[in-house]
Amino acid sequence: MDMSLVVAVLASRAGAIQQQVANSVLKSNLDTEKSTVLTLLGAGHQSPSLDNVGPGIGGNLNIAA
Repeated sequence: MDMSLVVAVLASRAGAIQQQVANSVLKSNLDTEKSTVLTLLGAGHQSPSLDNVGPGIGGNLNIAA
């Protein structure tokens, strides 16, 4: 077997492994981002109690200005 063919096969396998690792890291990052957004939006959670906050906190925000 020609040595250049062996090197080409090994390089191809290394590239495939790098792609698998990159995909795994990307999925993990996307899952983390999704979790962060859902946490910030309060999705899936009960509304937190506003009993212990100061006046004007937790009210409606006028963003038309």
